[in-house]
Amino acid sequence: MSRARQPPLVTGISPKEGAAWTKVTIRGENLGTGPADLIGLSICGHNCLLTAEWMSASKIVCRVGPAKDDKGEIIVTTKSGGLGTSTVSFKLLRPERIGILDQSAVWVDEMNYYDMRTDRNKGISPLSLRPSNPLGIDIDKGKIPQSDMELTFPGMSGDFTSENFSATWYLIENHAGSSFEQLKAAATNLKKQATKKNEGSLAYVKGGLSTFFEAQDALAAIHQRQESDGTERVEGSMTQRLENILNRASDTADTLFQEVLGRKDKADSTRNALNVLQRFKFLFNLPLNIERNIQKGDYDVVINDYEKAKSLFGNTEVPVFKKVYAEVETRIGALRSLLLEKLLQTPSTLHDQKRYIRYLSDLHAPGDPAWQCIYAQHKWILQLMQNCRDEILSGQRVGVGALDLEGDTRPLALGRLSHTASLKRGGSLRTPRPSTWRFETPQQVQFVEKLSDVVIGQLPNFWKLWISYVNGSLFSETGEKSGQVEKSKKNARQRQNDFKKMIEELTNRLVKLIRGALLPTTLPQGELNLYGGWENKTELTGAWLTQIIHTVRGCHEALSAMEIPNDLLQVIQDLLLELRVHCLMVTLLHTTEDVKRLAEKEDWVVDNEGITSLPSQFEQCVVQMLQSLKEPLEIKAGEINVLQLDQVQDQAAELSVSIMKVFINCLEQLSTKTDINTSHNIAVDLSSPDRFAGILEGFGPTSEQRLLIILSNCQYLERRTFLNLADHFEKHGFTGTEKITRVSMEAVRELDRNLFEAYIERRADPIAGSLEPGIYAGYFDWRDCQTPTGVRNYLKEALVSIITVHAEVFTVSRDLVPRVLSKIVESVADEMCRLMQCVSSFSKNGALQARLELCALRDAIGAYLNSESNASFKLALDALPQLHSGADKKLLEELLNKFKSSMQLQLTCFQPSSIQPVKR
Repeated sequence: MSRARQPPLVTGISPKEGAAWTKVTIRGENLGTGPADLIGLSICGHNCLLTAEWMSASKIVCRVGPAKDDKGEIIVTTKSGGLGTSTVSFKLLRPERIGILDQSAVWVDEMNYYDMRTDRNKGISPLSLRPSNPLGIDIDKGKIPQSDMELTFPGMSGDFTSENFSATWYLIENHAGSSFEQLKAAATNLKKQATKKNEGSLAYVKGGLSTFFEAQDALAAIHQRQESDGTERVEGSMTQRLENILNRASDTADTLFQEVLGRKDKADSTRNALNVLQRFKFLFNLPLNIERNIQKGDYDVVINDYEKAKSLFGNTEVPVFKKVYAEVETRIGALRSLLLEKLLQTPSTLHDQKRYIRYLSDLHAPGDPAWQCIYAQHKWILQLMQNCRDEILSGQRVGVGALDLEGDTRPLALGRLSHTASLKRGGSLRTPRPSTWRFETPQQVQFVEKLSDVVIGQLPNFWKLWISYVNGSLFSETGEKSGQVEKSKKNARQRQNDFKKMIEELTNRLVKLIRGALLPTTLPQGELNLYGGWENKTELTGAWLTQIIHTVRGCHEALSAMEIPNDLLQVIQDLLLELRVHCLMVTLLHTTEDVKRLAEKEDWVVDNEGITSLPSQFEQCVVQMLQSLKEPLEIKAGEINVLQLDQVQDQAAELSVSIMKVFINCLEQLSTKTDINTSHNIAVDLSSPDRFAGILEGFGPTSEQRLLIILSNCQYLERRTFLNLADHFEKHGFTGTEKITRVSMEAVRELDRNLFEAYIERRADPIAGSLEPGIYAGYFDWRDCQTPTGVRNYLKEALVSIITVHAEVFTVSRDLVPRVLSKIVESVADEMCRLMQCVSSFSKNGALQARLELCALRDAIGAYLNSESNASFKLALDALPQLHSGADKKLLEELLNKFKSSMQLQLTCFQPSSIQPVKR
């Protein structure tokens, strides 16, 4: 009958060598169709079927037994393929056994060896090897959850080695998908394994049965002989002889093993001596090792060695040990001093401080190193702050670097503002300074920034060190076990008020140093020597004070972020309030000085509205001042509005009014200034077609022209500038804006009245004064005169003078023309009225001549007549005899038309212009 399959072929084994009972994996071809098909497995001639576990047709796992051959093949036998072959071999390693009398250089631990003598066919229990597949069929894991199995079989287990093993659980869990035929094969495998186990145990008993019988016979013979001889210990009796035999056997055994036991005792004593010497070696070398590790900075190693030595020899009474341990304590004492010195050394990082505190706590240093470190840091920070002042005042370069948490020198904690940008905020209309001025930071500003760097750089670490001290995180696990954490927390609670005083001292020192540099009048006289000394330094502008406020605010925010209580930082808030008020007042005062210097910038160049650049420069100066005050007046968290303080309101309003009055005084001074540089010519905007462009080159403004220009500027101030500034003041939160505007308006109106009266006096008086001499020139007599032939020259000259005034005013400001000419005409009309009323009598021709001249004058300047001038002309005409003759009236009309025709070109200027000025 031909076989269905090829014979098994073993092509690999892993590992290829090993001692007995080594677990190996066999690989090959045709190694069986299942566990039931595998009927034989031998390695090096030893049957290993009992421990074999069939995995697949190409893999079998088993354990190598204690075969006789050192090297041999792996033979697999199956039902389907028969006896197989092997292309590989396995080498059995036999451990060298040392007998009880053999000498050995090493200590041999006792081992349990399996004695599977093949002649007695002793088997080994399959359960002892705990096969992973006891049924010998393919495992098909089910998908039933473990929780459901536990609910179904409460208190049971699917582990076949468990005392509460449930076969049903095992089958459901591992063979839920197995067929009935596979389960039948599994039952057959279990029966075979049980049979082999029983046969092995029975064979063991059968193999030793003769020995048991011999021992039984010997014991029975001895018992029978003792009963016949009696149990007494009589010379020659069985009992005596047996005792002698046993004694001799004991002596022989002692003689036999005396040398071996002696060597064992010697070895034990040597081993004990080496152990003790090893302990001595650690102690004797410890001082030197401590010194070396200290030099290398391995403090953790030193502490561990010290703790070990202390536990071993801390309470020893052996003199040698006590002497060496005392030297160790001396070295440890020196290490404590070194670590304490390093701890109190400044500057140092927070990481190093914590590390040294932990070392000192592990070394059980006396006192409280953590508090000593906090106290030393406090004194050091105070000294750093004082050094900032001393070094800057002495002219030395400040070199104090703030250290961050990692110990690196860090940049300025607050970035400096751009000097150019800050100066723009403060008003750049000062007297020109050297080109390097913008880049020369005042010493007070350098000092405040450096002081803030010190505080921001050091105080956070100082605060974190205290927090670590409070919560006990400065100590290692050793310190926690020894109760140092609780002790530290207790000390922290007791010293909480002391630390609070330290923070108060630091913040007070910061505030006093800044006050000494910027607000020395707020310090008591006794503290000026310690914190003052800045009297000879440059006075700071509002821009630099703004930068200082920014720096101090940044310092306050940084300290607030560390959750320092607000009551400890209140002194900084108070300082900020005073700095903001001081900055406000200084800025207003400096703006007053800037406004005073605006007069130097007047170039007398007017635009098409008759305005120079001076009002615009003034408005720009004030607006820049308000913009520069934006940051000082800004209300940060915890701050108050400085403009809500009554005293500040009053002072700010007074200074603002002072700025307005100073500018008005500048205008007044310009109106009376006589030393005008002729190189600065009066000019007009030639883009306007209704302006004269014939101003002679090199012609400077006259005093009358200056009066007109300033009058025009005054009107612009009243009409626009002051109203615009009022809006800006309100936008920036200033109170009392109405008062500022009202006082400014009153002052500029008063100046306008004075300047207008001065100009009218200068221009109207000469014209009015020329009328009387002109009327009576050539001994003219109203009572004796010829028939009128036209208007006399004096009146034409008066009109030309008025035209000249009109041209002068119109060149500066068209808006001023009606106001000025009305006043001039009023003065001329009043003078003509006076002159006519002073004439005692008129002849007919005289009355006609006077009426002609009055009517000609009135009609020529009719566009500028007001109620007063109309009344004067009426009174003057009423003082003349009335015309009754029609011929006289006709002659009067003809002469008036002739005058208007001859003076048409000159009188055109009195007509309203159709060209409107270009608005700015």
